[in-house]
Amino acid sequence: MVPGAVETAAWLNDQGIAHRFVTNTSSRPRSAIVAKLTGLGIDVTEEEILTPAVAAVAWLRQRGLERPATFVPEATMAEFADLDPVAPSHADTPDGVGAVVIGDLAEQWNYATLNQALRLLMNDQAPPLLALGMTRYWRAEDGLRLDAGAFVRALEYAADTEAVVLGKPDRSFFSAALEALGVEAAETAMVGDDVRVDVAGAQRSGLRGVLVRTGKFSPGDLFREERPDAVLDSIADLPAWWT
Repeated sequence: MVPGAVETAAWLNDQGIAHRFVTNTSSRPRSAIVAKLTGLGIDVTEEEILTPAVAAVAWLRQRGLERPATFVPEATMAEFADLDPVAPSHADTPDGVGAVVIGDLAEQWNYATLNQALRLLMNDQAPPLLALGMTRYWRAEDGLRLDAGAFVRALEYAADTEAVVLGKPDRSFFSAALEALGVEAAETAMVGDDVRVDVAGAQRSGLRGVLVRTGKFSPGDLFREERPDAVLDSIADLPAWWT
């Protein structure tokens, strides 16, 4: 837990500053994220959290698609419950699969599972490929680990298709957050630790991008083509920067 994060979250509420917690995580449902943040002392509700899984469900409903093959952890499948999702372990039969959804399966990813997704994409029905974010990697306790974006790119190449991205850095994901907040992009800042996905993605959508020197940040991020609008040591410095 970043020191000062709890106080910053409380400050946002006290000041009445509209905000959302946006994340590309597809390994946990919103209920689990709420439980974790609440346990850390951050007052948050499910409605204040925007995840790619929530955006994917909305996308599928708008198009009347059901039975998505969801390559996500079992807990995250709860977000898709109303759409009769198909788990990776039962995805060998392509009949009636409305889409192939790729998220963070972590250690569950293997060659056989990737082949399951590929075969679904290559069958005669050619269901759409939905990517729950395009984050390339994340920092775990044991070091960097591949994230969903790496597996999506592999499937795009093999199946000669283009994924519908429902997460950062896609413009539609930031637009969904702005719509939920009822604010304009020009008056909104995205604060994150990924200079490409968080900062540059937000900037392309018209938001300001603020980089924090915590999490997956590395000193080399300051010398990349992407240029943050501001760089903070941590989220604890947001109130001083804001004012």
